[in-house]
Amino acid sequence: MTRFKLVAMGGTFDIVHKGHLELLKGAFSISDKVIIGLTSDEFAKKKGKDPENDYSQRYKTLENIIRENFANSKYHIAKLESDFGPAVLEKEVEALVVSDETSSKGIELNKLRAAKNSPPVEIIVIPLVLAKDGTRISTTRIKKSEIDSDGNILN
Repeated sequence: MTRFKLVAMGGTFDIVHKGHLELLKGAFSISDKVIIGLTSDEFAKKKGKDPENDYSQRYKTLENIIRENFANSKYHIAKLESDFGPAVLEKEVEALVVSDETSSKGIELNKLRAAKNSPPVEIIVIPLVLAKDGTRISTTRIKKSEIDSDGNILN
């Protein structure tokens, strides 16, 4: 039995790693359906990110990972052109799944929802996944060949 009918989460998902999988696992374990905001190429650039993969490829990769790891789960991938996208608009969204790093976004989201007369969402914080060296796993570190997608240290 899940806690929520609908939760939202978001990310760029350029190089999917163990941290992303934990966020997805957290979202799917507590909800009947998950809305996943996938950062558009334009929004990624605005945020100072330079994805290796374009939106279309990141979408396909994310979809394949969900099918492989969370079979029979209900989800919707929405293009994210701003920090919040569908989570602000969907009154039915009951929770926002975030990492320790992005937990402040929940406070911002609830302020926006209040302005739209939508009920606040519960903020579900999934702890960051650490690499073998005790530092967080990130796409940036993977791109720099410091670690692999599981957090193993590379020489």
